[in-house]
Amino acid sequence: MPAPTHTRSHRPAADGVEIRLPWWAVALPAVAFAALLLMILSPGQARAATGDPALGQLVERALQLLSR
Repeated sequence: MPAPTHTRSHRPAADGVEIRLPWWAVALPAVAFAALLLMILSPGQARAATGDPALGQLVERALQLLSR
């Protein structure tokens, strides 16, 4: 006598792989990216730099182009 099979109440993804991330797995990289971006854009009291950093200028120009 064959045993009854149990079916899931929800449907898995088309390829059979289901990925569930906790909230912090998305929030922590986003916070780290924002902190690094702020450090690049406002170097603060950096005495070695005589002018605006080239990367900061590049990011500012990219933001200006995106805001148009």
